[in-house]
Amino acid sequence: MANTATLTDRRTQWGGGKSPFNISYGKLMMWIFLVTDAFTFSSLLTAYGFIRHSFSGNTETPWPSPDVVFNHFPFLHGVHLPLMFVSLMTFILIFSSVTMVLAVEAGHRMAKKEVVKYMFYTILGGLAFLGCQAWEWTQFIIGSEQGRTLADGTIIHGANLAINEYGPVAFADLFFIVTGFHGFHVFSGVVLNIIILFQTMDGVFEKRGHYEMVEKVGLYWHFVDLVWVFVFTFFYLI
Repeated sequence: MANTATLTDRRTQWGGGKSPFNISYGKLMMWIFLVTDAFTFSSLLTAYGFIRHSFSGNTETPWPSPDVVFNHFPFLHGVHLPLMFVSLMTFILIFSSVTMVLAVEAGHRMAKKEVVKYMFYTILGGLAFLGCQAWEWTQFIIGSEQGRTLADGTIIHGANLAINEYGPVAFADLFFIVTGFHGFHVFSGVVLNIIILFQTMDGVFEKRGHYEMVEKVGLYWHFVDLVWVFVFTFFYLI
């Protein structure tokens, strides 16, 4: 009898039409996507660690110090402010994560106007971060005024996928790949947030009776913010 009851219970749970987990299908799929995406970022950051370690002890082209490379700030030309601008970028992204939390919480209360307000702030934060990253990339590509003189007397300025004024070319390659990949995630998140904002304003979620889409997009946005913490640590702090 016990085995029969157990089998019946399993059929009830797994027979379809009812999730065996206390989570919707959409949120479950979002979690699965985020886990796989985390593997991708982990691989990139692990590769960065191994490549950087391979340059330890290299006196000809030492790995550059982040506080020397990233020491610029808009409208403060010539002032040495190590990592201040990237710290501002981090603050902007974390602040946008807070506004996303407030948007999700407002959605639970079916407060449409508050969802619209906080989603708008989140989008502004994402656009501000992308603008900051574009400026940082520009400064990194242009380089310093003095540049670096190579063994053959050639003077190089800035960095791209073939040259790097500040040290090994691998540093520039990894910087563009990892921060660019993360920037693409931020851009994708901004696009999704804009879509959700317009749907909220159009009353789509009120008609559905829930704001679960805001929560699902919020999961993605928090993931993007969390990944930036690791990128910031690996590229700028260590």
